[in-house]
Amino acid sequence: QVRLVESGGGVVHTGGSLRLSCAVTGTNFARNIMAWHRQAPGKQRELIASMTRDSSPTYADSVKGRFTISTDTPKKIVNLQMNNLRPEDTAVYYCNVRYLSRDYWGQGTQVTVSS
Repeated sequence: QVRLVESGGGVVHTGGSLRLSCAVTGTNFARNIMAWHRQAPGKQRELIASMTRDSSPTYADSVKGRFTISTDTPKKIVNLQMNNLRPEDTAVYYCNVRYLSRDYWGQGTQVTVSS
């Protein structure tokens, strides 16, 4: 059974940093496509960062240069380091794994950036 458990959300001031983590179980971790999405109130969910074992990470323009996706393969964890946070980054953040052509999602973690 595939399971994704996120942690690390919270409240920060503008310019602050947070690190989100997503523990993945039930997959061959090395074969995953791993990504982070977010959904702000009243908006559609958007893809903000993704990576695979064999490709460089890609980022949405809105987070490029501020966010970094990475993996800890032995621990099967996907991280999202978020620096220089802005109020417009306020959203629920979701970890996503594509494994054997199926998408799996974490429960979401709230990130709130106060001005």
